[in-house]
Amino acid sequence: MDLDKDTVERDLVRLVLTVVELLRQLMERQAIRRVERNNLTEEQEERIGMTLMILDDRMTELRERYDLSPEDLNLDLGPLGPLLPRQEGATEVPSPRAQ
Repeated sequence: MDLDKDTVERDLVRLVLTVVELLRQLMERQAIRRVERNNLTEEQEERIGMTLMILDDRMTELRERYDLSPEDLNLDLGPLGPLLPRQEGATEVPSPRAQ
């Protein structure tokens, strides 16, 4: 089996970044819920916000290093739809069930 080393590396990075992006989005939603319920101190809110911003910056750097767009991390799960929610401002593709 012939494998292109660069393609294998890029696909592996894509998979890892997809998992990290999924976890980042879940952490962000949980943080928003906790803020909305007033379960955090102002200091905790600041720390979580700063951590999420740094993580987002690092994800952007890694995507750029491997020439990946945010859409490249959104795996198509076939009939289940995309893995991640669509990005704001992206063109919404209607679900076949909605038509």
